[in-house]
Amino acid sequence: MPANLINPVAAPDLECQHLHKAFADQSVVSDVSFSIPSGSFFSILGPSGCGKTTLLRMLAGFLEPDSGDIRIKGQSMLGIAPNKRPLNMVFQHLALFPMMSVEDNIAYGLKRRGASKAEIRTRVGDVLARVGLPDVGKRKPDALSGGQKQRIAIARCLVLEPAVLLLDEPLGALDLKLREQMKVELKQLQQTFGTTFVYITHDQSEALVMSDQVAVMNQGRFEQVGSPQTLYYQPATPFVAGFVGDSNRLEGTLAGDGKVLLASGQLLAARPATAAQVSINQPVSLFVRPESITPYLPGMPARADNLLDVRIHTLLFDGANSRISVTGVQGGPELTVRLPQTPDYARLREGDQLQIGWMADHALYFAREPV
Repeated sequence: MPANLINPVAAPDLECQHLHKAFADQSVVSDVSFSIPSGSFFSILGPSGCGKTTLLRMLAGFLEPDSGDIRIKGQSMLGIAPNKRPLNMVFQHLALFPMMSVEDNIAYGLKRRGASKAEIRTRVGDVLARVGLPDVGKRKPDALSGGQKQRIAIARCLVLEPAVLLLDEPLGALDLKLREQMKVELKQLQQTFGTTFVYITHDQSEALVMSDQVAVMNQGRFEQVGSPQTLYYQPATPFVAGFVGDSNRLEGTLAGDGKVLLASGQLLAARPATAAQVSINQPVSLFVRPESITPYLPGMPARADNLLDVRIHTLLFDGANSRISVTGVQGGPELTVRLPQTPDYARLREGDQLQIGWMADHALYFAREPV
């Protein structure tokens, strides 16, 4: 095949190489590297203070990295001003112009670029239709619902056809019910436009529901990058195991044959979470999720690798998410257990005794990290 007919491998929409940023000699982002293929929904998930906002500001061009490189479509962005980068950004508080109509809000960037009136009219109408709001162009932002404002803020960015759209916790100001609805809508919008989304959040549910890939960030570094399913079922570090989803964390020592001995004397079957070797008698942290634990009422046959007799300490009713907090009848750590939604479990009360159990495959242990 002639050389000029060979299609080169497309460059990632966004690629970061060994990014580092420090303030007053305090490292905030340390050796962060990642690559996002075209059309992906990529989330950066981490607690407050982990460095994700600093990373976002470097991507947007508001901060320059101390070292490393940022590439969009294969082109380095070092030294390129924010308004010259082929990306756009949706902020938590949206920043819509209140005195402008929706149409004028969306058209603002196109006018700044010098687009013709005919092109602006066509592109604004098209993007409004694609976000499902074809009839709101003449309204002011204050006349829209919270979810509609979200979609208009995104439409204002996507009408400019950026290579990458940055979203800085855009659902943080919404009430819980609307936030749940917007998770689905944001994912659908990303799929409709095919634009690469980079989503910054501390909310694990947002990251897991919407993302193709999630980077879990802690103390300036990426602990693990993977699909939501991989992070949930195959966490690579104790931090990821404890931060992604809910987990009970138990401390003990490895007793051999896949057993962990707790300080209370209970011996629990488990499996190693990683390929790293853990020696006999080495301190370990054991993680088991509330939904992996089965509560057995008196008279129910109990089938599990690990069985404990417990007493209900606290009952937390939350509909389908109802849980109980239990402690061992003979002592031991406090555990949180997800309750099945059947009438039998609805009769449980604080102080009741029952058995709980889980399979060894659902309990992961790591070498305990030094404090």
